[in-house]
Amino acid sequence: MQVELAQLTGRDGDTAHNLAQALQAIAACRAGTRLLVFPETYLTGFPTPENVAALAEPLNGPSLTAIGKAAAARGLAIAIGFAEDDDGTFYNTTVLMDGQDIVLAYRKTHLWASDRGVFAPGDRYGTALLDGVRVGLLVCFDIEFPESARALGELGAELLIVTNGNMDPYGPTHRTAIMARAMENQAYAVMANRVGAGDDGLVFAGGSAAVDPNGSLLLEAGREPCAQTIDLDFHRLAEARRDYRYLEERRIALPGTRIDHANGVRELLIP
Repeated sequence: MQVELAQLTGRDGDTAHNLAQALQAIAACRAGTRLLVFPETYLTGFPTPENVAALAEPLNGPSLTAIGKAAAARGLAIAIGFAEDDDGTFYNTTVLMDGQDIVLAYRKTHLWASDRGVFAPGDRYGTALLDGVRVGLLVCFDIEFPESARALGELGAELLIVTNGNMDPYGPTHRTAIMARAMENQAYAVMANRVGAGDDGLVFAGGSAAVDPNGSLLLEAGREPCAQTIDLDFHRLAEARRDYRYLEERRIALPGTRIDHANGVRELLIP
């Protein structure tokens, strides 16, 4: 599977600008790309308590509708973040779309300092199938908690997708974390981060990356806007899991209620 990481600048609170950049990235993606990954809350930027109600959109809102149409025209799957409005409750949400279809929606479970007071935390982890590969989603701060990726591992994840909004001086933290999470769960992991200046003097750290099931970096971007492409060979999963089977050999399983849906989505509800 060819995966492309869209490491872009963005504007907080300017959905029209961010949507235009996302549509341009979709139009410009490289031939053969199947999955295009954007940063955390990319469509809306990071909202505040004062503007989240005006910025947030439902899953069937105009921004994701436009993304879906553009993705369908290119035969793409898209992972992209936005501020979700679910009947007046707001979530930091990332969706995995295959063309116009939402394959999986994930609400960030670990809220960072700037999320608190703006978003409600999600209550579940999930995986879904994309071209026969079981994929799970995480958002930024989630990757710093081993249990988040392990929940996806327990749900069979072969690819961890992280939409990221990590800023200085914490770039090295997520570089270390994504390598560890891939190794611990013997899965591929990809992470797309934002770059450039944000509100309140924040500078986003870039460093979008892809990691193999042994925890080794396959690529790492710098600090400038770019598109990075990697081919992931999922036949290597068997090789990585030949001598070590961490999930099978663990002594403690995560708590929670597992639900297997008819459409192939698997969820773990957080107790």
